[in-house]
Parts: sequence; C-alpha cells; structure tokens
Amino acid sequence: MDLTELRVAPDPADPRLTRRVAGLDEAGRPVETSVTMERPLTLYLNGQEIVTMMTILDRPEDLAVGYLLNQGMLRAEDRLTAVDYDEDLGVVVVRTEARTDFEEKLRKKTLTSGCAQGTAFGDLMEGFAQVRLDPEARLRTSDLYRLLHRINTIPSLYLEAGAIHGCALCRADQPIVYMEDVGRHNAVDKIAGWMFREGVSGADKLFYTTGRLTSEMVIKTVRMGIPILLSRSGFTAWGVDLAREANLTLIGRAKGKRFTVLAGESRLIFDADTRYVPEESAKHWRKNSAEALDAGA
Repeated sequence: MDLTELRVAPDPADPRLTRRVAGLDEAGRPVETSVTMERPLTLYLNGQEIVTMMTILDRPEDLAVGYLLNQGMLRAEDRLTAVDYDEDLGVVVVRTEARTDFEEKLRKKTLTSGCAQGTAFGDLMEGFAQVRLDPEARLRTSDLYRLLHRINTIPSLYLEAGAIHGCALCRADQPIVYMEDVGRHNAVDKIAGWMFREGVSGADKLFYTTGRLTSEMVIKTVRMGIPILLSRSGFTAWGVDLAREANLTLIGRAKGKRFTVLAGESRLIFDADTRYVPEESAKHWRKNSAEALDAGA
C-alpha cells in the first residue's frame, strides 16, 4: 500500500458533521457559530451487541474494527468476513471467521478517563505485557518539529467547529492518516481499525494525539505496536508508569518549540536548534489551554 499520500477524515466541509446555531456573545450581541454533530452508533460482533458509542459517524467501519481490537475482542490474526454499516439504523455489524462470546467479558467494566468516561471491558491490561515495541526506532527532534507544523496545517473539523479531538499515524515527519472525533479514543480506534483493515504495521510509526496521555491512551498505543506516542496535552502518572514499563517513548505538551519527554527518551535524537523553530500559531491552541487563557481566547 502507498503510504506517501496523506489520508484525512473527516472532511471539515461535510455539511452532515456540523450545524449552525444562533446565540449571544459575551456582550449580549447575536452570534451564530458552527457546532459539531454527534450521533449514536451501535456495534455488533457476530450478532452479539457490544456497545453504543457517540461519534461523528464519518468512519463507522474503521471505528468498529479499531474499538474491537483495542478492547481485545479482535486479535491480529483474526480474519474479517464482513463489516456492514446501516446508516438509517445507526448500526455497524462486524463478522469474523472465529466464534465469539463475550458475555463474561462485557460484565466486567472499567470506567476510564476517556471523554465522557469511556468504558473498557474485561481486563484493561489484557495482552499489554506481551507486546514488544521496536527498541531501535528513533525520532529526530528536527523531524518532530516539522511533523507538528504539518499536522497543524491539515484541514480539520476542530478549526471549523471545535469540540473535537484529532489523531494522526505518522512516519518520521510525515503524517500518513489523520482522523477526528468527539472522543479522543474514538479517533484512536478509527486509526487502529484502518491499520488492521489495510494491513499497516505500527512498528516504524509514530502516533500523535491532541488528547491527554492517560493509561488507556498508552495501553492502546502499545497494543497497536507503535513505539512513539506524541501529544500536545499533558500526562497522568499511571500513563507515564505504563509507558516506562512498555518502553514506549512518551512525549507530551508538544506545542511550537516546546515538548516534554517522560519515557523512552533514548529514542530521541536532539538535532534541532530551537532558536529557529517558530512558535505555534494562536489559531491552533486548544480551548482552555494556558496559552489561550493568557491571550484572552
């Protein structure tokens, strides 16, 4: 598969993804703004209902497959026989050759730190200790800065309407796939599903997210076999501990010329002169960030 052409989803110009809403601004003046749409999607695996998710519904097939992978309900060696989406019913059905019964797994639930409190079924750490990430993977800081700039120039639903998270699968300084959703874990799962369906390995890749570097984000990245995780947001303590345990390179607070690495620092090659790295444009600051508050955004 050709991975040189960037794949972007969703299309921020898609009229199904946003709605114009009238209101008032801080001075009581009439204002109209775009808001992001979200809709329920119910996922079935081999006829068994698994979960209903809130999503923007732009990549339901990838979301379904990635969700099942990251919940341990699909394995890398499983073969899909069908992935069917019914837009009218808001249902996606995944079928595999393997016989599946997850009644017991579905009974054990963990409310995670995902947006609106996500749910992990069964053992949250299932298969985590068995993953071996590539210890030879490297990232030059010059490539990291170019990557951040390129991601910020991708047309996005966030810049159109906000209330959205973005994720990108990358190689060195080039994003390969960029996806967004109302929940950061939905965006992660979409990319995991795309990788599985297209047969793309994570061994020589880097994963970028706008979301917090929590335990669940680290676990999903490790399960995807990706050795470097990068975010513009901050860390949780357990996320850092798990990254160190798995030898995952964990880079957070990456904005403009600044970043912090708290795990797997041996993969970084510090070759960039930060005097020549530009600061990030204010239009890319996420709502409620320290920079945005200081600027009065």
